[in-house]
Amino acid sequence: MATGKYSRIDGRKSTNYCSTATIVVFVSLCLVGVWMLMPSSVDPVQNADLSSQDSNTDLSSQDSKTDLSSQDSKTDLREKVSDKFSSQPEDSSGGQAEDVTKEESKPIKSEDESNSDVKESENLSGKESDNNVVETQEEKVVEESSGGVSNGEEDSKEEAEGAGDGEPKEDNGNSDNEESNSEGKESNTSTETSENAQPETEIIKSETESDPNEASDKPQTEVSVEEPKLTADEKAHSEISSGNQSEILKENTTESGAWSTQAAESESEKKSEMSKLPKDASDYKWKVCNVTAGPDYIPCLDNLKAIRKLPQWDHYQHRERHCPDKAPTCLVSLPEGYRQSIKWPKSREQIWYNNVPHTKLAEVKGHQNWVKVTGDHLTFPGGGTQFIRGALHYIDFIQQSLPDIAWGKRSRVILDVGCGVASLGGYLFERDVLAMSFAPKDEHEAQVQFALERGIPAISAVMGTKRLPFPSKVFDVVHCARCRVPWHIEGGKLLLELNRVLRPGGYFVWSATPVYRKDAENAGIWKAMSELTKSMCWDLVKISRDKLNSVGAAIYRKPITNDCYEQRSQNEPPLCNEADEPDAVWNVELQACMHKVPENVAERGNQWPEQWPQRLEKAPSWLSSSAVGVYGKAAPEDFAADYEHWKRVVSASYLTGLGIDWSSVRNVMDMKAVYGGFAAALKDVKVWVMNVVPITSSDTLPIIYERGLFGMYHDWCESFSTYPRTYDLVHADHLFSDLKKRCKLEGVIAEVDRILRPKGILIVRDDAETITEIENMSKSLQWKIQFTYSKDNQGLLCVQKSLWRPTEVETIKSAIA
Repeated sequence: MATGKYSRIDGRKSTNYCSTATIVVFVSLCLVGVWMLMPSSVDPVQNADLSSQDSNTDLSSQDSKTDLSSQDSKTDLREKVSDKFSSQPEDSSGGQAEDVTKEESKPIKSEDESNSDVKESENLSGKESDNNVVETQEEKVVEESSGGVSNGEEDSKEEAEGAGDGEPKEDNGNSDNEESNSEGKESNTSTETSENAQPETEIIKSETESDPNEASDKPQTEVSVEEPKLTADEKAHSEISSGNQSEILKENTTESGAWSTQAAESESEKKSEMSKLPKDASDYKWKVCNVTAGPDYIPCLDNLKAIRKLPQWDHYQHRERHCPDKAPTCLVSLPEGYRQSIKWPKSREQIWYNNVPHTKLAEVKGHQNWVKVTGDHLTFPGGGTQFIRGALHYIDFIQQSLPDIAWGKRSRVILDVGCGVASLGGYLFERDVLAMSFAPKDEHEAQVQFALERGIPAISAVMGTKRLPFPSKVFDVVHCARCRVPWHIEGGKLLLELNRVLRPGGYFVWSATPVYRKDAENAGIWKAMSELTKSMCWDLVKISRDKLNSVGAAIYRKPITNDCYEQRSQNEPPLCNEADEPDAVWNVELQACMHKVPENVAERGNQWPEQWPQRLEKAPSWLSSSAVGVYGKAAPEDFAADYEHWKRVVSASYLTGLGIDWSSVRNVMDMKAVYGGFAAALKDVKVWVMNVVPITSSDTLPIIYERGLFGMYHDWCESFSTYPRTYDLVHADHLFSDLKKRCKLEGVIAEVDRILRPKGILIVRDDAETITEIENMSKSLQWKIQFTYSKDNQGLLCVQKSLWRPTEVETIKSAIA
C-alpha cells in the first residue's frame, strides 16, 4: 500500500484542543473498522469528501472566531507554505516504514505554519499597510521555497510555485497539494495516480502503522486509540526523535526544516499583536508624573539623569534636548489654582499668576518692563532690555532705519533669538509679521512659558552644538536684542548657523551694547564681529541710534550671489562641502562653514518671495511642475489642490460644525502640516499656527515658509520643545496611524495632553481603526467627545480636554534631581 505526506493529518494529530482529539479518535476507530471490511480500492471522490470534512473540522478547531474570508485567506497561505515540503525527491531505498517516518518528522513545521497562517489571516481585515506586509511575507515564503517555476505540468498556480529547481516531480509529492485542495480549493485529479487518490482509510492506516525502528518507543495502534492522553508536545518530541536524519538534514539545507525561523516567528508575533482589537476606555490606566519640574515638565529638556552624565557644559549642552529612552505615558500635573487662560488680545498684556506662578523674572527684569506681578495677574508692559519704552516704538525704529525691511510686506517671517518673554513677537502681529521666538529653559525662569501663555509663538531652544530645527534660507529677518550669544567666538560657528537659516538678501538686526558702547570689552567684541561679518560677505548696511531707548542697532545683509565668496583672499570661514545638505538638521552637529547662494533661477532661495499676503496663496516659483507632489499630482497642482481642500474643510466643518468656540482659540498646532494648507485656511481667524513637519514625512517645510507661514521639524515619538498647557487647539491629519508603527500611541497622546491647555481641542483625521483607539483613550482621560464620524474606513474626531488628573502617581527617575 502506497503512503504519502499529509501535513493536514499531521497538523490535526498535534492539535491542542481536546475536542478535536476526541473527534479524531472516534473517526479513526470508525474508519479502521470500515477499512477492515472494505476492499483496498475506494472511489477518489469519497476520499476528497472525507478530506474536505476533516479539513473543515481542523479549521474550526484552529480558531472559532475566524470568519470565512479569513479561513480562505489562511488556506491560500498554508498551501504556499506546505508546498515547501511537497516536492521532495524519492529516496532510493524506498520502503513504507521510511515514508511513515518522513511523514511524522514534519508536523512541527506544519503546526508552526498553521499558527502563523491564523495570525496572518486575522490581519487581512486590518489596515492596507498591514495587508502589504502579509503579501510581502507570502512572496518571500514562495520565493525561498520554490526557487523558480517547474517546467513540468502547470495544473494549478500552487503546483507551479511548489516545484523546486532541478527536483523531479513525483506522484507522491502531490499529496500535500491534494490535501490542501481538499480543504476547499478545486483540485485537478486527471493527472494523479491511484496512489495519490488513496482513501482516507489508507491514510489512517499509514499513520498508525509502526516502523520496526520505532518499536521500542512507539505504542501499537490499538494502544494509541485506547489511550489518547499524549500531549501535543510529547507527540512532537516523539516524532522528532523517530525522524529520519537524512530527511531532516535535507530539509535544513533547502529551508529551515521542521523548525520555524526566528524572522518568521517574530513577524508572526508582531502581526498577532497588531491584530488585537483596540483597547477599551477602561483598559487605560493613567498616572500623574512625579518629577522635579512638577507642572512645568518638558521630558526632553528635564532629563536630569542624562544631563548629569554630560562630560561638559561649555557649549550649553545641558540646555539641549536629551530625550528619555522611553516616552513618558504619565500626565503632567496642574499648578494649584489653575484657571482658563485669558483670551487674546488681552492676554498679551496680562495672564493669571497661578497659571505660571514664577516671580524670579519679575524681580530681575521688572525694571526693564519685561514682566511685573500685579495682584492675581502677571502683567507685561511690552518692554525689553533694548526697548524699555515699548516694543512698538522699537519696531518702527528699525523700519525707519532701513525702509527696505518693509514689515508685513517684504519681511513677513522673522527669527527672534533669545526672545525673553517675546514682547517683540507679540507686537509684530500688528505689522502682519510672524516671529519664531526662542530662548532656552534657563535661569530666566519660564520666559518661553510666559510668551505662550500670552498667546505669542515661542519654543524652548538654545544655540549650542546642534543645528536649529528649521530649513535653510527661510527667514526674511533674523533679530537679536541683547540675546547673550557670543557670535564672534570659535570661528563664528553660531553666527554661521544664522547665515544658514537666513534667506539670501535677508537682514540680520543686531541690537547690542557693542554697537553703541565704546568701553574696551564692547569695542573688542565689535572689532571681532566686524571682521567676522566681512569674511562672511555680509554687508553692514546701517547703524542707527534709538534716542528714546538709548540703544543702537547694526543691520547686516546676506549676499545674493557667490561673487564675494569667490573673491576672498582667505577661505575663512570655509565654504561647506558640496555634499553637506543645509536642510538636514535633526540632531545634526553645527558646521563652521557657509553654503553657497543658489544661482539658478529655478532653485529655492534665488528669488525673493512675493509680498505678503500674495505669497500665501501662490505656489512658489521654484516648485517645478515636473516634480511629483505629496499627493501624486504635479507639485504646483498638488499645492493648489491641498489649499482648496483645507479651505473647504475649515469653512464647512471646523469653523461651524464641531462646536468649537474659536474666540477661545489662539495658539494652534498642526502636527503634520504638509503644505501648510490648514494654517493658510485660517488666515482670517485671529490665531497663529505652529506647522510641524514630522521627520519621517516629506520635507515640505520650506514651502510653508515660502508662503509666509512658519514651523519646525519634529519627531513625534519624542516630546515637543514646549511647556505644558501651551496650545488651545492641536490638529493631526493622518499622523497617528503612521506613528503607531514606530512608537506607542499612549506616549503620543500623553504628549498631546501635556501640550493642550485644559478645555483645549484635539481634532484628528485618520483611518477608522485609529480614530477608535484615540476616542477610547480620550474617554479614559475624561475628555469630552464633541464630534466623531467615520465612513469608508476614514474618520474624524473632535475632543475637548478636561481638568481631570488621576490620583495615582508615577515617578520618572530620570527627571528627579
